[in-house]
Amino acid sequence: MKVPFEKLDKAFENRLRLQIMSVLMVNDRYDFNSLKELLDTTDGNLASHLKGLEKEEYILVHKTFLGRKPNTTYAATEKGKTAFKQHLDALEKLIKQQKSN
Repeated sequence: MKVPFEKLDKAFENRLRLQIMSVLMVNDRYDFNSLKELLDTTDGNLASHLKGLEKEEYILVHKTFLGRKPNTTYAATEKGKTAFKQHLDALEKLIKQQKSN
């Protein structure tokens, strides 16, 4: 059986991007500060990885103001949800294949 490495998505190779997408798969939206706190990361690191996911069109960015304070929220796109599910399926197949060897 062929190892499904070609099904693994490079966008999800980083632990933080996996975590971001995991959060967005189970929540309609999540704001920047809550993500930063949940994932225990810095502003710059989180922003960098969110930009990467946005570039792939895997997430949507929505900017609003709460009073005078800016509030940025993120949501997974259908493209992002599909890509993430395919990535997880490929990982699962890889693990099952390795167990059977």
